[in-house]
This record gives sequence, C-alpha cells and structure tokens, in this order.
Amino acid sequence: MRRREFIALVAGASAWPLATRAQQGQLPVVGYLAATSAATATYFVGFRDGLKDAGYVEGQNLAIEYRWAEGQDDRLPVLAAELVRRPVAVIVASGLQSALAVKAATATIPVVFLSGGDPVRLGIVSSFNRPGGNITGVSFLDVELAAKRLELLLEVVPKVSVIGVLDPANPRADLDIAEVQAAARTMGKEIVVAKATSERDFDAAFATLVQGRVGALLFLGDPLYILRREELIKLAARHALPAIYDYREFTVAGGLLSYGASITDNYRLVAGQVVQILKGAKPADLPILQPTKFELVINLKTAKGLGLTIPPALLARADEVIE
Repeated sequence: MRRREFIALVAGASAWPLATRAQQGQLPVVGYLAATSAATATYFVGFRDGLKDAGYVEGQNLAIEYRWAEGQDDRLPVLAAELVRRPVAVIVASGLQSALAVKAATATIPVVFLSGGDPVRLGIVSSFNRPGGNITGVSFLDVELAAKRLELLLEVVPKVSVIGVLDPANPRADLDIAEVQAAARTMGKEIVVAKATSERDFDAAFATLVQGRVGALLFLGDPLYILRREELIKLAARHALPAIYDYREFTVAGGLLSYGASITDNYRLVAGQVVQILKGAKPADLPILQPTKFELVINLKTAKGLGLTIPPALLARADEVIE
C-alpha cells in the first residue's frame, strides 16, 4: 500500500466513529473492539471488503463503532462495556484479550472474534462446530504453527543452537511457549524465554536474550507486538538476530521472514459471519472458522543486512519475496 493511501486510511479510521454516529439511529451498528490502535486500520480492509461484497457499506447502510485499546489490555473491559451500552447489533472482537473482555461484558449481544489460540481450551466457546452461547468467530490456531515457524527459521540458520522467544504473557502464551519448547527439543535446540508484556520491557527482554546467547528469535502472536512491530524489528536488527514473525506485515516492515494466515483474509471470514448474524443467524449455530491459506514472506534486503543467504529451496516456496 502506498504511503499516501495508508495515511488516508488511518485518518479515516480515526474519524469513522464521528462520521457515523449521526446516522446510527437509522442504520444497524457493528461494534469493533481491538487491543491495537487505528494505525492498524490497513488490516481492516478485508473486513470492509467482505461486508461490501455482501451489500453492506459503512456509512450507507451500516455503521461501525470503533474502540481501540492502544496496546493497553487493561482498557479492554471498559471499552467492551461501552460497546455493550451502545445499541449494537453485533460486536467484532479482534484478538484473544478483546474476545475475553467482550465475553465477560455480555451474554446476549452476538459476538464474532478473530484470534489465535484454541478458543475451546481458552474458554471462549464450547466447541468448534457448535460454539453455543452468543459467540462465534475465526481462529487461526497460531500455536499449531509455532513448530512450523521454528523449522523455517532453522532452514535459514541451521547451525543456531539457542532460539529466543519473547513472552507476551497473554492468556495463550503458556500454550504457545510449550509448543515451541516441545518442537525445539525434537530438533535438538534450546529455547530461552524473555518476558515482554509492554514496550517498557523490550530492552530488558533483548538483554536477557543476549545473555542467553541466543542466535535467532521466534515471535509469538500478540496485539502489542503487532502495534510495536517497528521497534521490535529494529531491536532484532541491532542485536543481529535473525527472526521469524507470524504476519506478513512484520516482514514488509523489515523483518527477516514470516509465516502465517493472511490478516486480510481472516477479516473477510469475520465479515462473512457478521453478515450472517445481521441477516438473523445465531452465533451458537455458526461454526468456528479456520483459515486454509498460509503465506511465507521473505525479506532479502534484511537477509543481506544480516549476512545471510536464503536457501534457494526456501525462496522457491515463498509466497512473496521482498527485495
């Protein structure tokens, strides 16, 4: 996306609540809660496109009330309560923490979440096929991709024996870390974990990784890390640590490589469920959806800066190569 288009989209995302409130008396209202900020509005394109494909256009026959926690998870319960007090027809909860906050705030308003982790094990829904209650959504089971990301990272740096992991300490982090540690053991590698639950922790976390003599870095999914991806990428570069991330957006911003489901595609799936609910479907009857397409993105400029050569076989499998 061109810089001018991005700035326009972010500015629009900040203004959307003001622009739509005057029309909400006539239009169905969708509440949107995210742990990130309006700066991540580029991800929202898939959602708006999915709604448009079904005939719903924001500001014409649909209004959206946005709430952004700006990376401060402790704000989510308050923001969720604000949306519940609004006459919203459905709430979209972006991220696990947002989903848990909305679940605690209402048992009646339909909710569609987008989150990594197993929503059954995490207590969001009863089952994948029959979620029950007022919640359904899209789960990209990010924990199950941890082992795959480790394999891809080691294709680039096979001789590295110690891998660093930043721990965001979100509700699914323990499961993610256990998965990474189990995969590392089978590969004969060691994992060093450093906690980073806020931006203030980043420098100390990287110092811990350096002390642990890590040779590469694997990032776990967390809204804070998405929001502060540029800072994290700079720290990885400063310490000359090859790193793999969960979303394409990290690699585009200068990360080495990423592997995961497309955020845009995931939001299209969310939009489809919101449309069904607006047309009368009950969340309890809508199965939890999972993405089927995953993208491997490699940044050759970053690889060169780290003095790394990407194996030709890995390049051939990449969905996108940034030069």
